[in-house]
Amino acid sequence: MSYLGKWKFHSIGTVDDETCERIWLNAEEYMNSPMPYIDETDEEAVADEIKERKKTIGTLLEVCEDGNLYVLMPLPEGVSNEEVEAAAKAGVIKVRDGMMTDEPFAWQEREGELWVDMGMGDEFQQFSGEDGYLTMATTRFERIL
Repeated sequence: MSYLGKWKFHSIGTVDDETCERIWLNAEEYMNSPMPYIDETDEEAVADEIKERKKTIGTLLEVCEDGNLYVLMPLPEGVSNEEVEAAAKAGVIKVRDGMMTDEPFAWQEREGELWVDMGMGDEFQQFSGEDGYLTMATTRFERIL
């Protein structure tokens, strides 16, 4: 399987409380799922969690031929193009294809699997390519380009 190209959010893995098996929640299911680590009576905490979930759902991965992998995140809601340009010019954020990103991660293909240097020491982490999805930790991505 070639990993080159862009990958969008497909689903997030969690454990089913009743069966204790891994299940995959699509974007709508994830947005509507319980927030077990959040005090759901705290409106600010709920709003922050919803913002984080939207960011997760809007994230793209771009695996480039030059050995770089970019994590592309949506720009914050309510921020103007002028503000984005000013922040990028000041070096506060990096923008690629109209989305925020950080420095790219190095990647390698080993025996048909994608390995990524996530900047945690000298070790590369394996991303799963099972069933045509690219799985990073608990998040599944599907190819779009």
